Amino acid sequence: MTDTMQKQLGVTLWKIADQLRGAMNADDFRDYMLSFLFLRYLSDNYETAAEKELGNDYPKLKGDDKRTPLAVWYEANKSDTQVFEKQMRRKIHYIIRPEYLWSSIYELARTQSDDLLKTLQAGFKHVENDSFESTFQGLFSEINLDSEKLGKNYSFRNAKLCTIVTKIAEGLSEFSTESDILGDAYEYLIGQFASGSGKKAGEFYTPQQISTILSRIVTLDSQNPASGKKKKLKKVLDFACGSGSLLLNVRKQLGDNNIGQIYGQEKNITTYNLSRMNMLLHGLKDSEFQIHHGDSLLNDWNILNEMNPAKKLECDAVVANPPFSYRWEPNETLADDFRFKSYGLAPKSAADFAFLLHGFHFLSDEGTMAIILPHGVLFRGGVEERIRTKLLKDCNIDTVIGLPANLFFSTGIPVCILILKKCKKFDDVLFINASEYFEKGKRQNFLSEEHIDKIIDTYQYRKEEERYSRCVTMEEIKKNEYNLNISRYVSTTEQEETVDINKVNKDLTEIEKTIILAKNTHNQFLKELGLKELP
Repeated sequence: MTDTMQKQLGVTLWKIADQLRGAMNADDFRDYMLSFLFLRYLSDNYETAAEKELGNDYPKLKGDDKRTPLAVWYEANKSDTQVFEKQMRRKIHYIIRPEYLWSSIYELARTQSDDLLKTLQAGFKHVENDSFESTFQGLFSEINLDSEKLGKNYSFRNAKLCTIVTKIAEGLSEFSTESDILGDAYEYLIGQFASGSGKKAGEFYTPQQISTILSRIVTLDSQNPASGKKKKLKKVLDFACGSGSLLLNVRKQLGDNNIGQIYGQEKNITTYNLSRMNMLLHGLKDSEFQIHHGDSLLNDWNILNEMNPAKKLECDAVVANPPFSYRWEPNETLADDFRFKSYGLAPKSAADFAFLLHGFHFLSDEGTMAIILPHGVLFRGGVEERIRTKLLKDCNIDTVIGLPANLFFSTGIPVCILILKKCKKFDDVLFINASEYFEKGKRQNFLSEEHIDKIIDTYQYRKEEERYSRCVTMEEIKKNEYNLNISRYVSTTEQEETVDINKVNKDLTEIEKTIILAKNTHNQFLKELGLKELP
């Protein structure tokens, strides 16, 4: 499917969402819409794989039979269903019973069946607890099908769901069902819902243009970016993964089969569920990713607390867009935490460096970390200055990229990207001041492909360009007391033209002579006319 058709699908689904949600909050309706898309994807993928598995035994429906082929097969082969499901789990890692397939759900909706709501409830529980080898408990926990926001009683809610499912099914029927299409539509809708969510959007969405910059950077060779992309990343981590779009962008940049394992962590339960759906929607098997619901600052994920150096999680790429200047409550226990004890604890008022140090701890020696942070981390004093200084002295900060203001839905402030490495080739720091390279939009500014390419090209080949980029020695940074304020090293201010005082004086003298001459001529005319001359 072309990019144009993909966008058309996204626009079609967004119009449906806009029409159907009525008085319902956009964030609430988002969960219904995206969950139905998810169920449609799982169903299509499953039915395609089932047809291939059953071959000539896959039923061909006759006439106006509205049952799914699998429902017909299950009915005729009750003794063989367990063997069939075992094979399906082995091949595509999940199963869906015929009555919970999207086509079955759509038929209930199309016929206005009173059973739709309770079938959906049972279907969601089936997917959470029975479909996958590893349970996806709570995957639909934020979708309350008994909510009065859908209707004041069962009948009204059931009727509303019939309308929603039917409209989505009809909208999707106009487009191809290629495997990656619904994943792209899902991403598009997340972006559209984010644009209407204001500050709340920052909880779950990093604009694709920013994701692309981080993803392209971390997939380049760490020691010598100019040599191009790495062939493979064994492990990738995003410890504030939101809806998972940043992790998926890394996978897209390197190729679907070139990443070993994806790790993500997310504190918000709704967003955590979105990210798990997003991974599956983009074709990842449940064995290829682990998303943990928890607080990264408290490090409550067992896999990250492994103290045996041989088993410690070390990632070839770490990416993150954590909440900016997040207020947290560090305690004495955290002061001795293995992530922070060599650096100190970030202040209560801003956990930016706590997030950075968390991710940096799990970076491998050959890996690259790219994190989005507010500009304050570059120059604030106190403990942040001490942390920044140690990272610089240890040669861990490789590049500082300043981005334009108003790129995010959640804030209008300009932000920066810090690129960190545990073992880096260059003993200087590359500064890129891209703050004035953007396109203005109605609500947000955005970066064009040319702007993104310029940033990546500058990083990859460590290019220097007046008023845009510069490699700065550690001696100069030390003289600036380890302050990384970008404008100290790469100013975008136009240099004022040098004023030649002698020339100015000469010009003024000539002007004065011209004035005197004009005045004398004027007085001559007045004299000839018998009028009083000017003094």
